[in-house]
Amino acid sequence: MSDGDGTGLPASIEAAWGVRGRTPPGPRPGLTLERIVAAAVEVASTDGLAAVSMVRVAKELGVSTMALYRYVAAKDELLDLMVDAATGPPPVHEQADPEQWRPGLSLWARDYLAVLRRHPWILQVPIPGPPIAPNQIAWLERGLTQLRGTGLTESEKLSVIMLLGGVVRNWASLAAGIHAAGDQRPPIHYASALARLIDVRRFPAVSAALAAGAIDDDQDDADAEFAFGLDRVLDGVDTLTRRNPS
Repeated sequence: MSDGDGTGLPASIEAAWGVRGRTPPGPRPGLTLERIVAAAVEVASTDGLAAVSMVRVAKELGVSTMALYRYVAAKDELLDLMVDAATGPPPVHEQADPEQWRPGLSLWARDYLAVLRRHPWILQVPIPGPPIAPNQIAWLERGLTQLRGTGLTESEKLSVIMLLGGVVRNWASLAAGIHAAGDQRPPIHYASALARLIDVRRFPAVSAALAAGAIDDDQDDADAEFAFGLDRVLDGVDTLTRRNPS
């Protein structure tokens, strides 16, 4: 249910901001939007996102399903609020020099990755549009703050944060998929298998990587791989800032 004042926001989102209370006449005593969202997050964390339904959440809270609809109008709204609650506000870090944007942005990305590792089900929730919930805006604020003094335009700052968030989500999604597959399949000795399968004349570049030991049977250091990719993205941002001196 939208608010009707022209914003198009669901009443539950406005309630999350404290703009209005989603408490129509006759709510069950003790039942709140915060309790509903917390119960839904617990279900997702315990049994996976597919287990989340209005019926299941109501059962966890010991209320009727209709009681939930007094606070949240649809499951899609509940999912949005779950993501915001599970993400939480961005951690606060002390920075010696707030003008040093690169360490701050790197920490922003690592903090966001930590959230997605704790709650991988977030990656399964469709992104309905730009961030609008309170914690999402807090993360956006922190990211944009890291870029002050860079000389970038406000539009460029937003694009940088969008790019960085996408990189983090993509990496987290890939890692979660590999982890899930690893739980269901026997391990593959990747380098040994490639060495037996490929022809150096057909795949000279891959063969060179094998010969150099870049591909081996040991498990890759996922943190090191993420750090490498993150640094390359930040290299690109650095190049952009040098084109826009402050």
